[in-house]
Amino acid sequence: MATAPFYRVDKFIVPDAARQAFIDAVDETDAVMRTQPGFVRHDLLEQVGGPGEYNFVTVAEWESDEVIPIVAAAIARHQAKRRFDRNAFFAKHGIRADIATYRVL
Repeated sequence: MATAPFYRVDKFIVPDAARQAFIDAVDETDAVMRTQPGFVRHDLLEQVGGPGEYNFVTVAEWESDEVIPIVAAAIARHQAKRRFDRNAFFAKHGIRADIATYRVL
């Protein structure tokens, strides 16, 4: 039996002043994710219309949820090596996030 794709969809409210710093941080994480087992795709979307308050969304697709602990550990190691603290970064730049995982019905 094949495993089902697994998605992480993160929505962000990013102030204009933090836009480039946010994109740079996402690009750093993206570079790590692309080297991990089970990686399918990762997209960064910027809102260009509509009334929604979230102006950025990231969508990461994985072959299955089985790879998530491996990916999370790789990202944590990379961030520790860079001394990057996501929560401190968000607080410094006034970024709010809604982070969740999803499966296709």
